[in-house]
Amino acid sequence: MTRKIIHIDMDAFFASIEQRDNPSFRGKPLVVGYPGLRGVVAAASYEAREFGVRSAMPSQTAIKKCPELIFAPPRFPVYKEVSLQIRKIFLEYTDLVEPLSLDEAFLDVTQNHKNMEFAMDIATQIKEKIYKTTGLTASAGVSFNKFLAKIASDYDKPNGLYVITPKRAESFVEQLKIERFFGIGKKTAERMHQMQIFTGYDLKQKSEEFLVEHFGKAGKAYYLNARAIDNRVVNPNRERKSVGTETTFDQDIDALELLQNRLEEVIQDLFKSINKSGFKGKTLTLKVKYSDFRILSKSKTFPEYIQDEQLIRQAALELLAQIPLDTKIRLLGLTIKNNLPTPTEVKPQKYIQLRFAF
Repeated sequence: MTRKIIHIDMDAFFASIEQRDNPSFRGKPLVVGYPGLRGVVAAASYEAREFGVRSAMPSQTAIKKCPELIFAPPRFPVYKEVSLQIRKIFLEYTDLVEPLSLDEAFLDVTQNHKNMEFAMDIATQIKEKIYKTTGLTASAGVSFNKFLAKIASDYDKPNGLYVITPKRAESFVEQLKIERFFGIGKKTAERMHQMQIFTGYDLKQKSEEFLVEHFGKAGKAYYLNARAIDNRVVNPNRERKSVGTETTFDQDIDALELLQNRLEEVIQDLFKSINKSGFKGKTLTLKVKYSDFRILSKSKTFPEYIQDEQLIRQAALELLAQIPLDTKIRLLGLTIKNNLPTPTEVKPQKYIQLRFAF
């Protein structure tokens, strides 16, 4: 049986909650965060995005783009409470719910509690219930695997619903810009552009061996995704073990000051991921890859969960100071890990596509 997968993504979740709870914020450019010199935007309303303001952007840059920008201090307990309300709605339809963060999740509704035939109808009902319960809008993507459902949910935001059927999946992926592939970030997209890979069609022309050689383990996923294939299951027992981000430089670096500047970008991306996922961890790890591909890591463990950006910055710079600079560095990464033991993840299973009904 072909799977029916829904990806639900709340629209500007943190910012929308602030606008919901404070009528004076509605219709105005707003961000969640602090306006200080070291402040970073945790979330931006759609009104703010029209000025080019984005999450993870330094607050001072955001203010330059939009001088009338409103800053709302983050209220993570409130965001988590609303997220739990939304999770209860998901569970009315299926037990196969895999949260990715506070504001998005995958649902496998191939077999569902309400015996509904069409995944599109389920997605529509869920969106309506979310709005009725929370006053917030969500965008939904419907398809037969997680990769396509995720892309579909981003295709018609905000308050959208987009369906990708098996019949049109490969042609859809072929025309898709590489930047819109789930799992391909800005830096990876730039590397692909240098290889003349601009669309899914271009990616499809590359062999699996080529992609693995240039992108490591992710290359195999890129090879399958270019063919609209994703065999990962929706895993309700999935527990995040870490949150991390890294950047590969265009040119190798051995100057400490330059490395500190690049590390600042990684810190901001990491803090964004922590806010988005609601993840809590106590160990911060700095990863360094040298130009000769040697990898070195340094870690620091805290007695309490790390949720303060300035604490992350201070610890990351301290760890960087311990790194030998006898060889140029090509990559920096930061990861926060959970110190608690977590259950083994379910291994993906393979599915045969037989019939699909929306």
